[in-house]
Amino acid sequence: MNINEIYLQAIEKFGENSQLDMAIEEMAELIQAINKWKRNGKMITKMDNVLEEIADVEIMLDQLKLITNQAHLIEEIKQRKILRLKGKL
Repeated sequence: MNINEIYLQAIEKFGENSQLDMAIEEMAELIQAINKWKRNGKMITKMDNVLEEIADVEIMLDQLKLITNQAHLIEEIKQRKILRLKGKL
């Protein structure tokens, strides 16, 4: 079973709305972890929670790509934004 199959099973089992709520929750937890990390002087020992939350958010982003069924369009937009960032450097 590949990763996308696992994601699709999660979407089917829990429902799209539930996974959308979970994505919001995970992103909020990442924001909170980053703020705590910054407050603690970006200590390496405080980074663990940030790393955990990044992984959770990436998992939910992959599921959002499946839910929207627009991964190719997301990638096009991402590439356009990366080029714009490059132009600002």
